Amino acid sequence: MRSAVSVFALALAMAPVASQAQSEPGAAPDATAQTCPWKAAWASSQMLPDTANALPDGALDDATLRQIVRPSISGAQLRVRLSNVFGKTPLRIGGVTVARSADNASASIVPASLRRLSFADKPSAVIPPGGEWLSDPIAWDAAAFEDLAISIHVLAEPEGQTSHPGSRATSYVVAGDRTGDPALPQATGVDHWYLLSGIEVTSCTARDGVVVLGDSITDGRGSTTNGNDRWTDFLAQRLAGRAAVINQGIGGNRVLLDGLGPNAIARLDRDVLSQPGVGHLILLEGINDIGTLARETPASAEAHAFLVAQVTGAYAQIIARAHALGIKVHGATILPFMSNEYYHPDAASEADRQAINAWIRTSGAFDSVIDLDKVMRDPSRPAYLNPAYDTGDGLHPNPAGFRAMAEAVPLSLFD
Repeated sequence: MRSAVSVFALALAMAPVASQAQSEPGAAPDATAQTCPWKAAWASSQMLPDTANALPDGALDDATLRQIVRPSISGAQLRVRLSNVFGKTPLRIGGVTVARSADNASASIVPASLRRLSFADKPSAVIPPGGEWLSDPIAWDAAAFEDLAISIHVLAEPEGQTSHPGSRATSYVVAGDRTGDPALPQATGVDHWYLLSGIEVTSCTARDGVVVLGDSITDGRGSTTNGNDRWTDFLAQRLAGRAAVINQGIGGNRVLLDGLGPNAIARLDRDVLSQPGVGHLILLEGINDIGTLARETPASAEAHAFLVAQVTGAYAQIIARAHALGIKVHGATILPFMSNEYYHPDAASEADRQAINAWIRTSGAFDSVIDLDKVMRDPSRPAYLNPAYDTGDGLHPNPAGFRAMAEAVPLSLFD
């Protein structure tokens, strides 16, 4: 059990009590059934999108946004978490539905599975700036890895969008309230998620969940759009619904400084510590800190040493804060990237990577070490990504590489 809770986690704990009754999807929860805890089943890290990834101004005024997600555990009840974390004005929601997706590469749903969600027994909600909002629970017995379509009718978009640009999944935007439509033939497809930060279920059987905190490698750059072949997807498949794997990667993310999205320390509480039913954290982040340091101009030896100390110090902070909540932290070594043209790392950058990886392996600070560097490097050139696993940019793995990463994780860590 956790020895402390964040304010947000306390709010979740005060939400309506769940039961493990098996019912038709969307039926009222059975209050007489055995009480089971809430567990994160799917989530995505939120950020303020840049111009290239944002919807046009006004696109979500009186519009429906349908998004396809794949929870990695099942449960007796389900609730959805909506996010206005980066909004500067209230987010006005007219209605939300959940349904089984008929095809995760289209907006089609299974009509008979459609259920409307409520918020304090009302169909609508107003989410304050900077806030997140949970729906009321519904009975829902969908299996793990069953694609869900979450349709949100936005009455008026807030100033400042809240988004996860690197969805590697297609979402659909159409004018008006179309949350109940079986298909959205006139919708515009966008390969991003917006306003949706989590799916939670009640379960008495699922083990403690696994959150992976990372950058574009975890977010899935190099994976197939709508293919669910990120390395976290392969890890979830290996766990076969026994525990959720929650992907909290952001492309371009850094440990120490904001880049594309808030830095890892800044988002730790929201993306990891306040996720319900989590017992494990895999930390795979730091490659963008190393690459950015000397990307534009050479850095001094002192600057390189300071970076290593700051990154490893941040790791120690993450470990301490997670341990205070009873969460085990597994350190994943940083992958090689010597041939990457964007960062064009030199010997000093490679020395930084080796020093940080040495700390991960030998400091004893982590509960375990997952040596992804060893698995993913070119045996003949250890500073380079194995060509068999390389998308071609020397940094991001392809689906074969993502599978190799997942297979390198001992499942016994989560027993």
